[in-house]
Amino acid sequence: MRKVTIWDHLILILGAVIMMGPLVVAFLTSTHDSVDIYMSGLQFTFGDRFVPTYDKVLAHSGGFTKEVTGLTMLWNSLILGLGFAIGKIVISMMAAYAIVYFRFRFATAVFWLIFSTLLLPLEVRIIPSYEVVQKFGLLNSYAGMIVPLIASATGTFFFRQFYKSVPDELLEAARIDGAGPFKFFIDILVPLSTTMMSALFIIMFVYGWNQYLWPTLMTTDEHYFTIVRGIKQILQVWVGGNQIPAYNEAMALAILAVVPPVLVVILFQRWFIKGLTESDK
Repeated sequence: MRKVTIWDHLILILGAVIMMGPLVVAFLTSTHDSVDIYMSGLQFTFGDRFVPTYDKVLAHSGGFTKEVTGLTMLWNSLILGLGFAIGKIVISMMAAYAIVYFRFRFATAVFWLIFSTLLLPLEVRIIPSYEVVQKFGLLNSYAGMIVPLIASATGTFFFRQFYKSVPDELLEAARIDGAGPFKFFIDILVPLSTTMMSALFIIMFVYGWNQYLWPTLMTTDEHYFTIVRGIKQILQVWVGGNQIPAYNEAMALAILAVVPPVLVVILFQRWFIKGLTESDK
């Protein structure tokens, strides 16, 4: 038994090294000068450019307009991540509530129609979605980046399955106490859904935080650029020019882009596991 335990731990340690290795190398590389990185490649030792590099990417204005900082891009990514997570959870809960508790015709067909949208990736919906956003004048805005994508078939599916497992006695007790549909939803279902909401919050926040294609299409104003897009902007140099890409700054932004999702996972991991594995509602 002891040999099995040691072998299990070795596998876990190996997995952690494989997962963390690239991040450690990126962090170490970000502490070196861009010229050294250009000449020698990735660095495996701690350099002397840690403070200047991270101070520059966080506080110094840059970009084409020279008005955007790393903090601005982090703020934009935070708004996008929170907007996606909160919006998708709210819409999914209301859709699932209507499908499960409002006995209208074709409710099952409506659910499967919603679920079938999982077969349609974002790339298929880009042109019609962009046209709708453009006609509503939502380009270069947070609403344009968030609202068109907050409908979630995945969230609707999970909440539907959760609501179907809620005992009917709770609904009958609420009716006897005179609670209407809205009060039943707010006072009973929402508190019961806390763990499920936490689990989906992590998934949707990371999904929104890492968005690149959609914000790129929706924004041309640098003030709305996200941290993921900022990494790409740093590495764009004129072909044939004498400028060396700021690899150290790009690596620093990559590390900063990883920190908030990691913190969210760490803070919500207990609820995340409980929400996905709990069977007794």
